[in-house]
Amino acid sequence: MGTFRQRIVESINNQTLQAALDANTERRLKGRAAAFESIPDWRERRQRAHNIRADVIEHLDEYLHQFIAKNEANGVIVHRAKDANEAIEIVLRISNIESRKPLIAKSKSMVSEEIELNHHLEKHGINVVETDLGEYIVQLRKEKPSHIITPAAHLKKEQVAQLFHEKLGIPYTEDIPTLTATARNVLREVFLTADIGLSGVNFGVAETGAVCIVTNEGNGRMVTTLPKTHIALMGMERLVPNLNDLALMLSLLPRSATGQKLTVYTQLLHTPQPNQTRHLIILDNGRSKLRNSPLKESLYCIRCGACLNACPIFRELSGHAYIGRDLSIAPYPGPIGSVISPGLLGENYVQLAQASSLCGACKDACPVDIDLPKLLTRVRAGQSLKDDGRQTMDDGAGLMWSTRFFLKAFARLATQPKLFALSQKFASFGSFILSPRSQWMRLPAFTGWGYSKDLPRFAGKTFRERFGNGKSEMVNRKVERQNVPDNDQQPPNVSTFKPVNLQEQFITELVALSGNVYQTDNVTQSIIEYLVSRDSTKIHLQPSVLDETLLRNAGIDVTYEADPGITVGVTKARVGLADTGSILEADEELLGSLLPEIHIAVLKSSDILPSLPDAMPLIQNKNAVFITGPSRTADIEMTLTIGVHGPKELHVFVDVSNSR
Repeated sequence: MGTFRQRIVESINNQTLQAALDANTERRLKGRAAAFESIPDWRERRQRAHNIRADVIEHLDEYLHQFIAKNEANGVIVHRAKDANEAIEIVLRISNIESRKPLIAKSKSMVSEEIELNHHLEKHGINVVETDLGEYIVQLRKEKPSHIITPAAHLKKEQVAQLFHEKLGIPYTEDIPTLTATARNVLREVFLTADIGLSGVNFGVAETGAVCIVTNEGNGRMVTTLPKTHIALMGMERLVPNLNDLALMLSLLPRSATGQKLTVYTQLLHTPQPNQTRHLIILDNGRSKLRNSPLKESLYCIRCGACLNACPIFRELSGHAYIGRDLSIAPYPGPIGSVISPGLLGENYVQLAQASSLCGACKDACPVDIDLPKLLTRVRAGQSLKDDGRQTMDDGAGLMWSTRFFLKAFARLATQPKLFALSQKFASFGSFILSPRSQWMRLPAFTGWGYSKDLPRFAGKTFRERFGNGKSEMVNRKVERQNVPDNDQQPPNVSTFKPVNLQEQFITELVALSGNVYQTDNVTQSIIEYLVSRDSTKIHLQPSVLDETLLRNAGIDVTYEADPGITVGVTKARVGLADTGSILEADEELLGSLLPEIHIAVLKSSDILPSLPDAMPLIQNKNAVFITGPSRTADIEMTLTIGVHGPKELHVFVDVSNSR
């Protein structure tokens, strides 16, 4: 316990860390607040999401059976892993099929951190490369992620600059776009040569078997589609019943996680790509035991990280301060991690629940309304799991013996009125002796509260002495309640139902995301003019999108083959989403919509739909991706940088010829 407290003190006194955490927190909270303003019914959505997650966990066996059956019918090889060792063994077995020393390109996965997958793969001589920028940075530093969403949130740009200078051999620079471009160049070769792509899973859809993966940089799409083998690693609880429920979750997850209305790449995979093998590993690793414990509600979590950003404790410590008794860093930090880590991994992490003020900010921030303060108190009360899976009944779990003794003594006094009154007298006298001139007093350090906490001095007289002998009158003021409904039940404002021009809304949203929109009644000619202005003489073109004769007459060559050197790709968007500025494309159009630096999409104005749920029927059994602006990252000092692994530019040409 002393080491945990020492780590806390070190984090608080680390000025570089404090500056990095302050920047991350401020921008995350502001972004989240702005994003939720666009859905005034978010409280209702939140409750619906809570009910959906509760239903899934309650009937998990049934949903898993349906999900597995659909995946097998879709041509996916499904594996069940009861614990970390089994999951690691499955990955090693798959890896050995490909090569004795395969190259694995890995997208962000918290489950892989939970089972320490990278460590075990490297022990067997397997080269595994993290491709998310933040994960890549911490991998180069041989560290663990410090945040569920922003792995390198604890670092300043100067530290990243020095790291890239030493490890990648570039001249020292603190220019964040240059650092990002360096990672893009290095990791592009990894994507193109990897034997295996490994990813996590944000959601699995029981009804269709779809695997949903959300990323901003584009690395998720790369690792799931380019290598000839894809391994998806999924916690068994990450299910939703159907695509409509998925749409609801996707309206909450990115807003809570990154302050976006929709993540840049929201990918749905039903079947393996042509000439590809896909493996799905569904991991238990304590989830079944947790499901049958008082901490069951923690399994509702959708891993948005909002509770970390809201927590006043985490904002001072960062994830690396959340350590177990064996000094290992917990895979899941913050409020949810202080429940999940001991819940899944046992008593080693039970002390983390003490790193909470129980202020309730985490519950308010949770997009699925998990009662985290309640769960944290249950962990403190010893209602987590022992390492052997049995439930602990150790009151004051994680506290020092002196603090436990003090709290038990207080509980004994507080339940005996006469003893409590007497103790108040002694406390008042003692506080005056300790601090005669100040209205504050400092508790001794051994109590666990004495490092930085000041408490007000006890009152000279007890409450009973001050008010017990006097007469008090309760003045009942009758307040006439006006006929105004509660905030949550206010009648809809008629003005909000004005007709919306979907095309204008789509354009506004996409331009706000650094996208470019052109309205034209002659798409091919307009794109030719654009290509000529950019000196582009060769493009990757999706068949039957443009008039190829006109393109060649204009001196523009066309290819359908893979060519990483091509800078422009042209594809057809199936639909656009007005409320997020997104376009829907077939995910097999990776060559045109992800590999080039410039992505041009052709969209008919009549194909613009109001929102995500309207597009879900179009992807019932198809591989598809919703693209919301050019690729981006904010993994270095929360500084937004456009263009990472995916295109740096997105240009949507809206065909208005059919609207006249």
